[in-house]
Amino acid sequence: MEALRAWRASSNLIGFAASRAAASRTLGLRIRCCSAAAATTNPPAQPQDRRRRSASSSASTSDRDSIRAIRLKKVEELRAKGHEPYAYKWDRTHTTKELQEQYAHLVNGEVCEDVSVSVAGRIVARRAFGKLVFMTVRDDSGTMQLYCEKDSLTEDQFEQLKAFIDIGDILGASGSIKKTEKGELSVYVKNFEILTKSLLPLPDKYHGLTDVDKRYRQRYVDMIANPKVADVFRTRAKVVSEIRKTMESFGFIEVETPVLQGAAGGAEARPFITYHNSLQRDLYLRIATELHLKRMLVGGLEKVYEIGRIFRNEGISTRHNPEFTTIEMYEAYSDYESMMNMAEEIVTRCAMATHGKLKVDYEGTEISLERPWRRETMHSLVKEATGIDFNSFGDVESAKRAVKGLPGFEVGNNESTSLQACSSVGHVLNEVFETFVESTLVQPTFVLDYPVEISPLAKPHRSHVGLTERFELFICGREIGNAFSELTDPIDQRSRFENQIKQHNVKRAAMAKEVKSTEGDGDDDYSYEVSLDEDFLTSLEYGMPPASGMGLGIDRLVMLLTNSSSIRDVIAFPVLKIQQ
Repeated sequence: MEALRAWRASSNLIGFAASRAAASRTLGLRIRCCSAAAATTNPPAQPQDRRRRSASSSASTSDRDSIRAIRLKKVEELRAKGHEPYAYKWDRTHTTKELQEQYAHLVNGEVCEDVSVSVAGRIVARRAFGKLVFMTVRDDSGTMQLYCEKDSLTEDQFEQLKAFIDIGDILGASGSIKKTEKGELSVYVKNFEILTKSLLPLPDKYHGLTDVDKRYRQRYVDMIANPKVADVFRTRAKVVSEIRKTMESFGFIEVETPVLQGAAGGAEARPFITYHNSLQRDLYLRIATELHLKRMLVGGLEKVYEIGRIFRNEGISTRHNPEFTTIEMYEAYSDYESMMNMAEEIVTRCAMATHGKLKVDYEGTEISLERPWRRETMHSLVKEATGIDFNSFGDVESAKRAVKGLPGFEVGNNESTSLQACSSVGHVLNEVFETFVESTLVQPTFVLDYPVEISPLAKPHRSHVGLTERFELFICGREIGNAFSELTDPIDQRSRFENQIKQHNVKRAAMAKEVKSTEGDGDDDYSYEVSLDEDFLTSLEYGMPPASGMGLGIDRLVMLLTNSSSIRDVIAFPVLKIQQ
């Protein structure tokens, strides 16, 4: 008994220390995350302030290590008493949500002695009052209170409950059902078992895990501390499931294409390069699934799609992650009009599956997904925003002169640098569109008919020379989808690829002459080589039927449907910088 009292005393001290440490960490976060205005009014941290923060951090680490040491001792003592703290299984009869729904009718104080239920979950709250211990367990469906009374348990179990169980442990409990006098539905525990002994403390329950970097780095802790985080990934699963249902309902079949490729194609992006030892050759992680899916059309499959991971060795932002998920689809004997209808179908079905309605809130703005969506050409949107009609320009220099007076293209700005790099009127048009128009496209908008110079895989427009039958879908100022009437002429396709490679090599040569900045993020690095995908070009020469194709960014769609401001919030384990 003395040993047990010592355990209880030490547990109380540790709980107090952990709460103080969590408060210290939360205070530190508030300081780091203050606004820019606040940062300018506060004096810079003095050396003693830094020492104090350092000491606080050391104390937090020390507290964590102390808690771990004590819990390890509990593991040893449990085993010495014949209890295995890492169980093999537990027979569960109900989830917590099932119990909450099945026994919601009970009145306060009512006990169902004739029923026997069994639940399991992680302890997220614990309160002890003499002969009573209340605990809250959380499973995948919700929470449930455990009502533990000394008279309903053996002496050994009750003492084990008070001395060895901590918040964070995973517990199995069985008993009857009781609704307390205060109206809390509970399992009236008759038996329990520690299924997994937690060695590390959970974040403070009042503040959760608030360190943004740690949230992404330790997503599992984030999900425990912030249950709504797990809801984002449940929604993501619904979205992917609904996309598959939609594609199958239209007769598409799902296929798989290589992640490791001999030539990175289907988009203009810097690839990740790896080396295959046995084959003694470089391989590339795919930057798109497009070229292999088109091979399937050549082979005779008329409606194909793939949901897969894409890898691009480029910058990281709230909209970009080096690996992300897309769906690409291709349909024979159709054009890009068909893909506009398909995009509307997919997004609206996903909205109904996750929200039950076609109006969703995104960062305070109501987005209406009611069909049909706005459809405008790139030329008309740019003219509407700037007053400049790009159809009137016959050469690139006249186009550049026309836009130099626009705000954002003044000499010395990054935009003016990118403007100088434009090699055609189409490139200038696209630069102006990205600068002045993209961010204004809040409600769903199809931007149609892109210049041929920036659309190497799209079919020439049947009515307008110099344009292609291509659209991009924008919602909330972000590109969600990209689609074409697919280019099927193998000679034209080869010519466009060759021109694309020439442009890349010019930029590569220019870059080689410049002194590389050690502080740059490398987003404009053209040091990698680009080569023709000869096998794809060969496949086109066998004949690909007229077709349309589209790629939709699943991560960005989930961002919209979960009101998430960063792509990292919808990717379970995003790529992060190395922790210093």
